[in-house]
Amino acid sequence: MGSTEPVGQPLPGPQPLTDEQWQRIVLFGTPEEVAAGDYLIRSGERDYDLILVDTAEVELVRDSLWWLDESVLAVNGARTFAGELGLLNGQGAFLSARASRAGRVYRVPRAGLRKVMSEDDELCDLLLRTLWQRREALRKGPAALTLKFVGSPASKDFESLRRFAERLDLVHTAFEIEPGDPYAFEHHDVAPEDLPIAFIQGEPILRATPGLVADRLGLSYSGDSDEVVDLVVIGGGPAGLAAAIYGASEGLSTVLLDAVAPGGQAAATSRIENFLGFPFGVSGGELIGQASLQALKFGVRVYAPCEAARLRSSEDGLEVTLTDGRVIHARTAIVTSGAAYRRLPLARWDEFEGAGIYYAATQFELRHVVDSPVVVVGGANSAGQAALYLSSHGSPVRLVVRGDDLGRRMSAYLVDRLQEDPAIEVLTGANITALEGDGSLERVRIDAAGEVDARGLFCFIGADPATGWLDELDRDAGGFLRTGTDIPEERLDGPWVRLGREPLPFETSVPRVFAAGDVRRGSMKRVAAAVGEGSSAVASVHRALAG
Repeated sequence: MGSTEPVGQPLPGPQPLTDEQWQRIVLFGTPEEVAAGDYLIRSGERDYDLILVDTAEVELVRDSLWWLDESVLAVNGARTFAGELGLLNGQGAFLSARASRAGRVYRVPRAGLRKVMSEDDELCDLLLRTLWQRREALRKGPAALTLKFVGSPASKDFESLRRFAERLDLVHTAFEIEPGDPYAFEHHDVAPEDLPIAFIQGEPILRATPGLVADRLGLSYSGDSDEVVDLVVIGGGPAGLAAAIYGASEGLSTVLLDAVAPGGQAAATSRIENFLGFPFGVSGGELIGQASLQALKFGVRVYAPCEAARLRSSEDGLEVTLTDGRVIHARTAIVTSGAAYRRLPLARWDEFEGAGIYYAATQFELRHVVDSPVVVVGGANSAGQAALYLSSHGSPVRLVVRGDDLGRRMSAYLVDRLQEDPAIEVLTGANITALEGDGSLERVRIDAAGEVDARGLFCFIGADPATGWLDELDRDAGGFLRTGTDIPEERLDGPWVRLGREPLPFETSVPRVFAAGDVRRGSMKRVAAAVGEGSSAVASVHRALAG
């Protein structure tokens, strides 16, 4: 279960700050004299500081693991700083900072760092860009072993861990192992039933889950019991990210929760070609990654996986109860919980989920099917984009569309490209009737084509709104949340009478609870529309708080 040390380029040497920048930033720090060998940050610390290096010298260290010696990743000289992107989202330190030469440093606590970023635009951009570049460099080298996953490539739980880490942009590495391999466990005090295993700083978590890993890394909600936030956003898709970013940028203390990781269905989209400002297209993962970084810039506290189980009004505002029993107190809430993927009613579906059946077509899924035949089912843009992405990476694709008109729900530019692609066969008026394989998906039966080889089945047949936990909010027959003027008059009693007003745009049947994106009745079900709804809902939040 050992691993070869990832080979990567050394971290780029940090550029010293100018005299003017240095004089501004040290105002937020506290000076400290350090001796050579002193640790300024220890890996595993939850509450640590940004270190401004003045006359000392500080080295960034990946601590020794039980199978590897320590590794010095970079050396920070005068007028540079030591820290990592996790400072902005509360993640515990996964690297240590150690003085390699005596001298003076300045400590800037997280609150001070947030103050720098809110009050000084130039320093904010410099810090954010440097921390992001440092994160990108770290993932390619020895630091990646500070979070290591070990599991079977056919395991849904192992895939969940990898997806969680990738969606949260965590520095990590994954090591695939076959449970039946007689040599895999020979020198290790673990058994096949212990998989997947997450090693954090070399310490194992057996039968690891994203929730367990998030708790250990400091990514689970841990607010004070008497804390009241201005806004809690429930759901981290495009609507939720937009709402959180606009709320935080406009001065609201904002918490963003997601049951898996930020991104929603958009993160599963291989290519978005009609999003404003991206003439050459953008992957959903890239778009969500940049939005997540923007959220950290403005001070959004992002927690995932963190699932809400109940939302109710109280005398003091709103209470959001999480599945683990913790409660978040908030003045307002925006529900952007999106929708859950629909499944085909076929035998063995559960067996092949994660072992051939996928609800996204990104680089993550591609590694399982590259150059192999696949089937895509669905008739909307997401299905068309997936088919083009898979064919462009060497997979022959059969696109199965239940309806007879491909252009009914799909954009014209996609229809044209699908019909022109020789690697894609479009089957309209068709249905999948059976799944076959030994351990993983190998063949699919289609009523219009018979049995065909398929290493992967990519399912894009829509989703149902994730509103089952919102029993106090008015919903339509399909489960979508009614908002604003769409709420029946008979629901506007009690608290509305006391408030002396009707629901604001995007406000649900419960005052100060709003909804945006796919979960809302009447929404456009497009990424751009979701972003617009999330940001617009914040305008109504401000009006509600002012009243």
